[in-house]
Amino acid sequence: MKLITFYGSRGLRIVKGENQYVWDDKGRRYLDLHAGHGVAFLGHRNPKVVEYLKRQLDTIITLTTAFDIDIRDEMLKEIDDLKPEGMDNIFLLNSGTEAVELAMKIARKITGRKKFIAFKNSFHGRTMGSLSITWNKKYREPFEPLISPIEFLEFNQIDELKKLDDSVAAVILEPVQGEGGVIPAKPEFVKALREETERRGILLVSDEVQAGFGRTGKVWAYQHYGIRPDILTAGKAIGGGFPVSAVFVPDSIAEKLGEGDHGTTYGGNPMAAAAVTAASRVLKEDKVPEQAKVKGETFMKMLRDALVDFKSVREVRGLGLMIGVDLRLNPGTAIKVLQDNGVLSLKAGVSTIRFLSPYMITNQDMELAVDATRKGVAETEGKKTS
Repeated sequence: MKLITFYGSRGLRIVKGENQYVWDDKGRRYLDLHAGHGVAFLGHRNPKVVEYLKRQLDTIITLTTAFDIDIRDEMLKEIDDLKPEGMDNIFLLNSGTEAVELAMKIARKITGRKKFIAFKNSFHGRTMGSLSITWNKKYREPFEPLISPIEFLEFNQIDELKKLDDSVAAVILEPVQGEGGVIPAKPEFVKALREETERRGILLVSDEVQAGFGRTGKVWAYQHYGIRPDILTAGKAIGGGFPVSAVFVPDSIAEKLGEGDHGTTYGGNPMAAAAVTAASRVLKEDKVPEQAKVKGETFMKMLRDALVDFKSVREVRGLGLMIGVDLRLNPGTAIKVLQDNGVLSLKAGVSTIRFLSPYMITNQDMELAVDATRKGVAETEGKKTS
């Protein structure tokens, strides 16, 4: 039997993970700034998450949300302190793309409109709905026709917002574009977008599957911008490594949704509820967003200082511990050199090295990553570091 593979092999056999590190089958340790596309933000095998999952394994694993269970009640209590402002309702699913699909369904039902607006360089998932609002044609074209009508606007360009009209059900925004190149939204753009969507009765969806749950230095990335979205999607870090995603909505939306509007076999299962409960506790008890803010600022400054003399480095950018080093060259060589030097990273967009660090990264870890990045960029430029 052969596994269908949609990702190229990195040539490593990983046998263990703990906190910000993983080990290969030869016993070598790596600083994991790939973190499963950001899933392991709370660290590999976070002790609190493991504790809750083990405890739940000893009681019940399978139960739909048609039945009540204590761990789900505990989850609702723990995440209540962290919920997006004004959003008192949550629905659990299994992956980020599922959360986006539900957000799209909600938008059409609530507004009675059909059209969606997304942005160039956006990434929202690979199932048919979320793929429809994902920018990269390489992902979309083999599977067309997709959902329509869809229009992609230039990101961070206020003039583009003139194209919004009363046919639009929702605008889907990543506060920080992840797959597209680690590009934070500009405050003035987000403010103008929120004003225009409110004026036209368009729902604003904040897709925080990658940026949300503490990574950017706040619990939710939209909080950097002084606005409130209508719907928020979360995933990756929210389960502390366990597969789970969430959609948050306010009462004004939830009260218009009814039985049969959506469903899920596994969503909200007891194990997922246990994982979200534990992850919420970790986020609060360890002051994770505050750590991400401080450490992210430190890491970006170290990278900027170390890379200032390289002509191929266009920019170091990001928010919190969502960081990109944008090059004028293909980053593939640099990512390989990073791995050879004990640091795992991943590509974003066409030319960006992406670092999605667990929150417990140390200054010593950052020094290792910075040194490896220098070597990677130098080799990309055909140079040698001194």
